Amino acid sequence: MMVHIGFQNYVAVKDIIAITSASSSPIKKLIKTARQQNFLIDATCGRKTNSVIFTGSGHLITSFLTPERITKRIQQKEDIEQ
Repeated sequence: MMVHIGFQNYVAVKDIIAITSASSSPIKKLIKTARQQNFLIDATCGRKTNSVIFTGSGHLITSFLTPERITKRIQQKEDIEQ
């Protein structure tokens, strides 16, 4: 199952470990480190980063959607599949 994270970008739900807000200083440092190590996937299309998705492969995916909105989309998909 895939979840839409904005601008026609999708993430496989089974690969998601965590979804966090991008506003804290430690998360901003993780984003910077991931960018330097080529483990960052920027799906914001130039918009403000509101959430960071952590994947099982160690990649970080940034999105302009809030963590609550992404979580709601995942829950809606799960409800439809049941």
